[in-house]
Amino acid sequence: MDRKSLSSTLNMWGGMECTINRVEHFYLDQLEYANHYNRTDDIELIASLGIKTIRYPILWEKHQPEKHQEPNWAWTDIQLESLKTHAVTPIIGLLHHGSGPTYTDLLDPQFPELLAAYATKVAERYPDLKYYTPVNEPLTTARFSGLYGFWYPHKKNDISFVRMLLNQVKAIILCMEAIRKINPDAQLVQTEDLGKTYSKPRLQYQASFENERRWLTYDLLCGRVNEHSLMWKYFKRLGLKNQDLDFFLNHRCPPAIMGFNHYITSERYLDENIKKHPTYSHGGNEIQEYADVEAVRVASCEREGLKGLLEEAWKRYKIPMAITEVQLNCTREEQLRWLKEIWDVCVQLKKEGLDIRAVTAWSLFGAYGWNNLLTSRKMEYEPGAFDLRSGSPKPTALSNMIKELATKGCYEHPLLLQKGWWHREIRHNQLISKAICPIEYSASPILIIGKRGTLGAAFAKICAFRAIPFYLAGREDVDITDAKEIDTIIQTLRPWAIINTAGWVKVDEAEHNLEQCYLSNTIGPHLLAKACKKEGVKFMTFSSDLIFDGCKREAYKEHDPANPINIYGQSKAIAEALVSKENERALIIRTSAFFGPWDKFNFVHAVLDTLGSGKQFCAADDICISPTYVPDLVNTALDLLIDDVNGICHVSNLGEITWSQLAIKVALQANLNVDLVIPTPNKLFNYSAPRPNYTVLNSSNGIVLPTLDNAMKRYFIETKTLHKKVEFSSAENK
Repeated sequence: MDRKSLSSTLNMWGGMECTINRVEHFYLDQLEYANHYNRTDDIELIASLGIKTIRYPILWEKHQPEKHQEPNWAWTDIQLESLKTHAVTPIIGLLHHGSGPTYTDLLDPQFPELLAAYATKVAERYPDLKYYTPVNEPLTTARFSGLYGFWYPHKKNDISFVRMLLNQVKAIILCMEAIRKINPDAQLVQTEDLGKTYSKPRLQYQASFENERRWLTYDLLCGRVNEHSLMWKYFKRLGLKNQDLDFFLNHRCPPAIMGFNHYITSERYLDENIKKHPTYSHGGNEIQEYADVEAVRVASCEREGLKGLLEEAWKRYKIPMAITEVQLNCTREEQLRWLKEIWDVCVQLKKEGLDIRAVTAWSLFGAYGWNNLLTSRKMEYEPGAFDLRSGSPKPTALSNMIKELATKGCYEHPLLLQKGWWHREIRHNQLISKAICPIEYSASPILIIGKRGTLGAAFAKICAFRAIPFYLAGREDVDITDAKEIDTIIQTLRPWAIINTAGWVKVDEAEHNLEQCYLSNTIGPHLLAKACKKEGVKFMTFSSDLIFDGCKREAYKEHDPANPINIYGQSKAIAEALVSKENERALIIRTSAFFGPWDKFNFVHAVLDTLGSGKQFCAADDICISPTYVPDLVNTALDLLIDDVNGICHVSNLGEITWSQLAIKVALQANLNVDLVIPTPNKLFNYSAPRPNYTVLNSSNGIVLPTLDNAMKRYFIETKTLHKKVEFSSAENK
């Protein structure tokens, strides 16, 4: 990592989201939510990716929560020893978006000295540690705590912002001075968000100011803020004294490596037409109001992107650089595309002579709560290279990509041939039904079988939205009960994966059409699984909650034994056994009672249609299910497929409900007459096929979909049913 080590090789670093931020009187510790403190093999998992350098925390709030308390190093001793054993070099973080322990905060004049005293203790305990990031992203933290009031101490003015920023940068300098007294070779790897602000002409003055202010962390460390600079005048206007600023001129501490954290949202756009944007984006200055929004969402904004931003930084500082956070909370293929794009940009710039050392795969174990900027204890999880939702880390597709880049410097996947959403038109409209464009299949598409079915059509629609090349096949394209036809279409299309959504779906008619049901539901998937194994093609097929007998009264998990009570369930259960035996890489998705916004062949639409006509709707009140929203089912199934998950997975929305309760929920959501829903015992329907009374699904594999209530709301948004509820209503509804 020294300047002498510069070579043509770009390194892959790693990092885990380790923020400990304070909101009012409670702290949010990312590593606690991730259970990192209680697992013993996380370092081994990181090393298995081929990563040789990691940003690793020894955080102040965690180790010295009380002012006169001696830190407990026991856990950190073990972690650092493990890093040493696995030949992984740590870059130590002391404060990560934090405001310090309870006895200080970002506005405390003693804050820099207090953090430096803690840094001394760390260096004394671990004198061989060489690389430090004493404070992560001081400018961003000052914004969130001093300008926007999101984090403690919740201020919303420029004076608080600049004092918080100066306190943090001063703390960085004092920390490095203290550490170097113990280890003179210690080096500073300073991180900060790398973005840029754009605007219409009327707000260009504000955008220009923001584009100068964004460099403050590095300018202060490098002693570039003097009486001739714009930021000096900004500080003086806010009442700062020369002696406050002279400190940085007299204590220059330029980083050994400038660490840039770059996100899709890092580039911003200022728009004076605030009515076009949500209220949370509204802000302004002393002169005018404006909205501060993501530049990627603005069609008229031509962004520079990472390449231009890095060239700008290199021209300004000529200091070695690294991308110290690369992360995207999105679908799996978009995570792959984002990391690959950043990697390719850095490889290109390195070849052009810029001293770029590394790209850092951030949030290896995922992150919590960043959807609400860590302002609430409701911490929504987003997976990273590992997914923690099952209770133990499971590798995602990112893991394989990181390992390939770390060890070979390159990575290939058919999904990387398409551009990320930030380059496509969908970035301006996120509704699937409003943003579909055909995706021509490449030399290696996904083959979706089941052209005329609900699931097949849904997969095609969502694959198009996600820019996943596919070929949608019907019976005229391939007979899945004919091995020769299967072989022919595989040889013709050369898919990298096959998704089988075809099959017999009429549960009652299956009782009288046993042969046809078994051909479609059992023989077809078995032959597909066999062919996929032979050709090295990933295979995914679908099963049903009706493989269970309903004798349980708690949710069925993947390991529960099948015991179907009707022909349809038997056909699916036998198919599961045959596919699993034939192809150990196959993925079998069990789901339940799905409904979607794009066709009329589902229970929810039947309720709306019947009640909207003023007719009664009978629904079973003694059969309990876990309804599944088709977009959630398809998106999750695609992520599992891309992650190369094998075996059986239960995929359904959270919540259990009877059919009649579901009908009432739909009626209430659509403002229809719930009195027209008639709860009815199952036996009165006189079905040909017996139905199990309880088939609620849940997953042992950490597969968690949104709640049924959440899915129902999105269903009505997607179908625009809420806008048509007046048409469904009648006088008796009011």
